[in-house]
Amino acid sequence: MSFLIQDALADGAPAAAAAAGNGFASLIPLVLLFVVFYFLLIRPQNKRMKEHKQMLDALAKGDEVVTNGGVLGKVTNLGDNFVTLEIALNIEVKVQRQAIAAVMPKGTIKTL
Repeated sequence: MSFLIQDALADGAPAAAAAAGNGFASLIPLVLLFVVFYFLLIRPQNKRMKEHKQMLDALAKGDEVVTNGGVLGKVTNLGDNFVTLEIALNIEVKVQRQAIAAVMPKGTIKTL
C-alpha cells in the first residue's frame, strides 16, 4: 500500500529529496505521451500539409484536378487565391486553391 500513500519520514531533508525524485518520475509518462503524439499525429500531419502546398504551387493551366467537394475539372485560369475550373463544355467555376484535393492524370476527364 506504500505506492498509494507516501510513507512518513522522520527527517525533513530526506522527505524533500524523495518528493523531488517522485516529481521528476511523474513527468516521464507525460514526456513519453508527448513524444508518441508527435510521431503519430503531429509529424504526419505536417508532412501532408507540406505535400499539399507543393501540389498547389505546381498547379498549371490544363491540369485536371478534383476538389474537396468531388468536382472534377480542368484548370483554365490561376490566381493567387482562386482557380477557375472548366467542369463541362463552356461551364466554368471558381474555387479556392485550398479546395483542390488532388491533381489527376491527363485524360481522366475524357475517360469518364
